[in-house]
Amino acid sequence: MTTAQRPTLEAVAARAGVSRATVSRVVNGSTTVAQPIREAVNRAVAELGYVPNLAARSLVTQRTDSIALVMPEAATRVFSDDQVFPGIIRGVSQELEAADKQLVLMLAGSPAGHQRVERFTTGRHVDGVLFASLHGADPLPGTLARLGIPVVCSGRPLGDVPVPYVDVDHVGGVTAAVRHLIDGGRRRIATIAGPQDMVAGIERLTGYRTTVAAAGLPELIAVGDFTRESGAAAMHRLLTEHPDLDALFAASDLMAHAALRTLREAGRRVPEDVAVVGFDDIETAAYTEPPLTTVRQPIVEIGRRMTRQLLRLAAGETIEPAVMLPTELIRRASA
Repeated sequence: MTTAQRPTLEAVAARAGVSRATVSRVVNGSTTVAQPIREAVNRAVAELGYVPNLAARSLVTQRTDSIALVMPEAATRVFSDDQVFPGIIRGVSQELEAADKQLVLMLAGSPAGHQRVERFTTGRHVDGVLFASLHGADPLPGTLARLGIPVVCSGRPLGDVPVPYVDVDHVGGVTAAVRHLIDGGRRRIATIAGPQDMVAGIERLTGYRTTVAAAGLPELIAVGDFTRESGAAAMHRLLTEHPDLDALFAASDLMAHAALRTLREAGRRVPEDVAVVGFDDIETAAYTEPPLTTVRQPIVEIGRRMTRQLLRLAAGETIEPAVMLPTELIRRASA
């Protein structure tokens, strides 16, 4: 039994009546070859079923046609019911599919995972790197950028890191949410803040503090980590420390959803006793009991926009250092 040989560049060149070097230029995307010759080569490629050797081509072009999306989170978090992560991944993959690029998803939820990601990305196995869900002043985006590797982050990197990013107007969104509660007559407005090692958690807390201070209202704060579990624990803590609270802004919809359940178990009616507003507008926000008033951020568009920015950067274009996307208050029955 014999195995069919894989068509070679030489076979394509013979079929098209051109040199091997010309076939190589056409296959690698050169625009310096005349249109009739390109058509002849592409016709020969199709007739023979030639498939380029990607490893060899990358040695010539210095391109891998792959983009890494790095999420410094554990797999249990990324592949959970938190719809922010799949939304970003969906946006990234849509843009890469349109650009005929391959997505390489890398999780770094531990020190060992972070080191593995660093080895892979600094080894130039990808043409660029996207970061989402950064914690603290992570040095890796800046390190890659200094090596000349195109990098774009979702969310402003903490620390003095001159890396381009795409983010949303966290402060403006929270300001609209808290103003909505104040306009509804609420005066004991608590918050379940997000993690304070992430720009989203920091800026959403800033928006809450600024708005309640401007209204002359007290700060009632508990901190979570954007998960349901932390939302339930924080809501219990707030009810114990501030039993007279009459409104809640939660910095994620998952924490807000957990707070709704905790309030119901404590005999508090929403919105009659306590009005509740979340942040994200994930799909389940419309199906909570009652449906959740929340700040919508364009999750899929974040992934798409950061990918477009990275592809422009990888193509040698100059891009904006920061792109800010708007948020929108979605009014439902909880507030």
